[in-house]
Amino acid sequence: MQTEARVGMAAATMDGGGAAAAAARRYTTQPQPQPQKQQAQPQLQHHQLGTVPHLLAGGVAGAVSKTCTAPLARLTILFQVQGMHSDVATMRNTSIWREASRVVCEEGFRAFWKGNLVTIAHRLPYSSISFYAYERYKNLLHMLPGLEKNGGFGADVGVRLLGGGLSGITAASMTYPLDLVRTRLAAQTNTAYYRGISHALYAICRDEGVRGLYKGLGATLLGVGPSIAVSFSVYETLRSHWQIERPYDSPVLISLACGSLSGIASSTFTFPLDLVRRRMQLEGAAGRARVYQTGLFGTFGHIVRTEGFRGLYRGILPEYCKVVPGVGIVFMTYEMLKAILTGLEPDD
Repeated sequence: MQTEARVGMAAATMDGGGAAAAAARRYTTQPQPQPQKQQAQPQLQHHQLGTVPHLLAGGVAGAVSKTCTAPLARLTILFQVQGMHSDVATMRNTSIWREASRVVCEEGFRAFWKGNLVTIAHRLPYSSISFYAYERYKNLLHMLPGLEKNGGFGADVGVRLLGGGLSGITAASMTYPLDLVRTRLAAQTNTAYYRGISHALYAICRDEGVRGLYKGLGATLLGVGPSIAVSFSVYETLRSHWQIERPYDSPVLISLACGSLSGIASSTFTFPLDLVRRRMQLEGAAGRARVYQTGLFGTFGHIVRTEGFRGLYRGILPEYCKVVPGVGIVFMTYEMLKAILTGLEPDD
């Protein structure tokens, strides 16, 4: 759930202006010009956004982002699972363009959005829970000794890391079966064993039991915490410094750029866990024989032995191509929706 974790972390925008103003007061002794104070004031009103608008903005932002980047997301999944039932010589001949051409020729252009309906069905609750939980966890963590709001830069980063990680774990645990179904639908090529969301849920429970809906959950929880924590902390840190150094830049531009950079950092750090999660989700799918028999760490070892260390980063290129627009879109959409829902206009 690396992408989900990363894309679901845009709640950082809620305190962007306030964080920048507070950081400016802490790290410089020079008085801030009046226009900068005026810019920070309306963004502080974002804290007054109610629970339902928070959930709505988060869910819609995630759904829009996933739909826009669905073709690259499917290519990433197809690359990630190639090593399960393909020999190494065959995999060396693959490329993004060759795989994309194969999808178009064999399955049609619409196949790039295969599984997108369940992606949206998963994205809406996941993003909503992630956005909302992040703010609530931050408020709770600020109540702990040493993590107060005026505790300094180290305390701020610590709260962002912990709050982001906890919010990602919470959202992933509550929506995991839909994520597994999405992976299996997207990994299907010419032969479609699962005919839709409801059939996939039924077939998995019938063939593998209810526990089959939670295959790979351990790898997901192990990866989603660090993924979303890195995303939140990198995003908020970059955004705060940017607003201090360039206070008159557009908030939408800042969100887009910082969100994309945070996505790249998160992808690089957690991609091996995401690849292992995908493969564990497909274990025993459609009646196929199991490939990995030794759990999470055994799967890591098997991939390194059979495909080399580079096998852990199979599909990282389409992931990079996806994460830059994907994370940027979700941050930008969330910022704009918050402005609309609070009756404000984006400061372009």
